[in-house]
Amino acid sequence: MQQDTRALLRTGSALFLTGAISALLIFVAFGGITRRQGPHTNLGWLALMLAMGCLPTGALTLALGLAKLAGDRKK
Repeated sequence: MQQDTRALLRTGSALFLTGAISALLIFVAFGGITRRQGPHTNLGWLALMLAMGCLPTGALTLALGLAKLAGDRKK
């Protein structure tokens, strides 16, 4: 595996994992989310913003790393 592919996979995994953990914490530790008012605590709002930033970015970075890994294996 090339060094840049490894960096993409590591970064994408870290971002996605951070977003997933923060999304889980919203429901488990920070009071959950209601349809009308959103999260119930300030930490819930912070975790929501973190999840909204990290999940899409991490998923796209991870997809790019996996595509590059597949391309490297074809060579």
